[in-house]
Amino acid sequence: MPIPLSANASTLLFQKAAFERAGLTRATIDAWLTLTPEEFRVEGELIAVGPVFDAEALQALVSALEDKGLVYYDDFFEMSGSWPDWVSLHAMAARR
Repeated sequence: MPIPLSANASTLLFQKAAFERAGLTRATIDAWLTLTPEEFRVEGELIAVGPVFDAEALQALVSALEDKGLVYYDDFFEMSGSWPDWVSLHAMAARR
């Protein structure tokens, strides 16, 4: 099932395998961002974190993810949430 993305804040999207390979958990991400249950979603091979309204915390988390060996764009990336509210975007992992 596709995951709806927020039009007014960033969402981080992860390949589930990369997330697990880096030893990340929901608790790890929650320590950075203090998420609600709806802000951490897993659908198939995709993990979505957001919307994230704290830009500084988001940038600190991205740096920490890269320090753990994750590669921006290959393993995870940020959907900016910068599109008009009359557009609805959804994400799902590509079938391979």
